[in-house]
Amino acid sequence: MLPILIAAGIGVILVVIVIGMYNGLVRARLRVDEAWSQIDVQLKRRHDLIPNLVNAVKGYMDFEQDVLTKVTEARANAVTAGAQGPAAVAEAENQLTGTLRSLFAVMENYPQLRASENVAQLQEELTTTENQISFSRQHYNATVLAYNTSIATVPSSIIAGMFGFTARDFFDAEPGAEAVPEVRLR
Repeated sequence: MLPILIAAGIGVILVVIVIGMYNGLVRARLRVDEAWSQIDVQLKRRHDLIPNLVNAVKGYMDFEQDVLTKVTEARANAVTAGAQGPAAVAEAENQLTGTLRSLFAVMENYPQLRASENVAQLQEELTTTENQISFSRQHYNATVLAYNTSIATVPSSIIAGMFGFTARDFFDAEPGAEAVPEVRLR
């Protein structure tokens, strides 16, 4: 009778351990999803600000329509990349960042833009959003690292394999994209 109780006790302990590991993996996966949604919110805010900025500068920049077209196209690509996962989003957002840098560089040549409060406010909002994206990206990558580590280390890797937990992609920015473009209009 005693060996049966011991075996049952060990079985219960193992079940509790498996349930605990499974719940920990679920919590880690949900933290990754929540961190991604924070990036998504900031990217949507960025996408919403860009058309306002383009419209605000359009009247001043009659001869720079190709720059505005590139920014608009890059924004459209970034918006549609959302359903393709972090790697595709990162690539599209890096292209958008590059086109915004070129827009800001061209804007430096227009003194009328420097005097426009609307343009200055939009640029400030865009810079703030860029900073928030950077912080959200750091948080997301930290949660992905913790999650990927937990599904790759023993003994939780056994539970992760049994229940189909898979590694998540990091949100990688292009080298040098960490710096927010500096614009001086005043």
